Amino acid sequence: MTKGKSKKKEQQENVIVRYLRDTRAELRKVHWPTREEAWNLTKVVLVVTISMAIFLGALDVLFSMELKGIINRSPIAIGALVVVVVASVLTVVILNRQSA
Repeated sequence: MTKGKSKKKEQQENVIVRYLRDTRAELRKVHWPTREEAWNLTKVVLVVTISMAIFLGALDVLFSMELKGIINRSPIAIGALVVVVVASVLTVVILNRQSA
């Protein structure tokens, strides 16, 4: 019985050792960016993140103003909503016709 256990333990160790060797080999294949490349990519990510935050913030303000106008039954807000809905429906119809 001890031979079976030691063989099993040996196989487990071999699996772990093989995993570590394979991991090390894969890490050697990786192309790591230079400091300059990493900095440029970081700047791109920051610009895109800040731009999207500004865009989504502006969209949130517009939607909250529109919703407030609809709740207060403002004719201008309701008219704007109708225009947006009609424009959205027309856009979907036109895009579906072009793709068909």
